[in-house]
Amino acid sequence: MSIRNKLLSVLVKKLGISNKEAKNFIENNRVKINGKVMIENSAIEEEDEISLDEKVIRARKLYTYVIYYKPRGIESTLNAKIENNLRDHLLNKFSTKLFPVGRLDKESEGLMLFTDHGALFNKIIKSEMNLEKEYEVKLEKNISDDELKQLADGIVIMGELTKPAIVKRLNESSFSITLTQGLNRQIRRMCYKLNHEVIQLKRTRIINLKVEDLEPGSYRVITEIELQNLMAETMNSSV
Repeated sequence: MSIRNKLLSVLVKKLGISNKEAKNFIENNRVKINGKVMIENSAIEEEDEISLDEKVIRARKLYTYVIYYKPRGIESTLNAKIENNLRDHLLNKFSTKLFPVGRLDKESEGLMLFTDHGALFNKIIKSEMNLEKEYEVKLEKNISDDELKQLADGIVIMGELTKPAIVKRLNESSFSITLTQGLNRQIRRMCYKLNHEVIQLKRTRIINLKVEDLEPGSYRVITEIELQNLMAETMNSSV
């Protein structure tokens, strides 16, 4: 459905008018989206406020956006039948139904994003191969510069060459890696191919959201600036 038709549909449904009447309202600049006059290419999202002659006909929908430091040992599942699930450790604290945007395996820790905003959830999931996620990795033994370069250039896992990554050494046995794809247990598999075992894996960043001062098991609602930047980054990513 086109942007204009989406708006027409809302006006017709909310006001009980014809398509012709709705078009007339738009063409005469009587319809506003979030307080701004509707123009031909205005984007309309499900959370937007729509008004006619300054009277709100569809209120703006507010969503919840939460970042959580998942501790090691917690399963990234909403299934209450599985021990140490996300519902018991986090989601039962909220009255609204939140969903995790992506996963972290049980033995990994770090940042996870939760929201009840379906449109944003879908955009991030569909754009996952283009959006950055950063991790800190600790190995059981020292890793060479050549091996770090191999991780950055790409490693064949599950019959597929991983996309180039940004890799930075932290110390003799630790490094950070920024990925723009999300293959199953990707970092662990990449390291295994180089005969290294991962003993600690922590996600420190998702797009513009950073774990920073969050402690394992803690969470916070993201700021308005973080949300605006997240929306901008997500919209600019190619699907």
